[in-house]
Amino acid sequence: MFAANKLTPPTLLDTLRQFVSSHVPLSNEEFALLAEMLEIRNFDKKQQLLKVGEVETYLNFLVKGVARMYFLKDKTEVITHIARENEMIGASASFLSGKPSSYFVEALEPCTFLSISRQRLQQLYNLSPRMDKLGRLMTTYFFLQKEAWEYESVRLDARERFTRFVQNNKDLVQRVPQKYLASYLNMKPETFSRLKNGLGRRPPGSR
Repeated sequence: MFAANKLTPPTLLDTLRQFVSSHVPLSNEEFALLAEMLEIRNFDKKQQLLKVGEVETYLNFLVKGVARMYFLKDKTEVITHIARENEMIGASASFLSGKPSSYFVEALEPCTFLSISRQRLQQLYNLSPRMDKLGRLMTTYFFLQKEAWEYESVRLDARERFTRFVQNNKDLVQRVPQKYLASYLNMKPETFSRLKNGLGRRPPGSR
C-alpha cells in the first residue's frame, strides 16, 4: 500500500546524494535542506503512482524496485520509460505544467521512492542558486531521456534497439516481463523473443 514518511533513513539519503552529486555538488547544509523536503513513498507491485487525467505532483527518485511509464494508443500500452534503482521516473510535462497527465506510472516490483513535491521543490529554488540549478537539471534529465527513446525508436532497426538495450540493461532483461520490454523497444513480443533466442544460441564472443 501507499505510504509516505518524511523521516528518511541515512542509507536512502546516501544513494540519493551520490546521484545528486553527479549533477550538482551541494554543501552539507544544502543537502540537509533537500532531505527535509523529501517523502518516502512505497508502492506494491502493479500499483499505479499516477493515472491518466491526474496531475503529476512529484519528482520521483527510485531507490528500490522497477517502474514503468506508458500511455495508451487505442487499447495498446506504449511504454516510454522503464526505471530501476538510482534513476528517476515521472510525467515531467504534467509536473512542469500542472496539467493532467497523458501517462500512467506503475510499479513493476515493490518500489520505494524518494519524492519531492512541486511546491517543496519551488521552495528549494528560492533558498539556493545551486538548488535552482539542480531542479533545472532534473527536469532536463526527463527531456533528454524522452529524446533518446524517440531517437532509438525511429532511427535504429529492431535488432539494433534490442542489442543496445541488452548490452546496457542485462538486469532488466531478467526483472521485467518480456512483453513490456518489447513495448519499450517498439517491437512485437514475438520479435523480441526471436532476437532473445538468437542471442542465447550465439557462440560466446561472437557478434
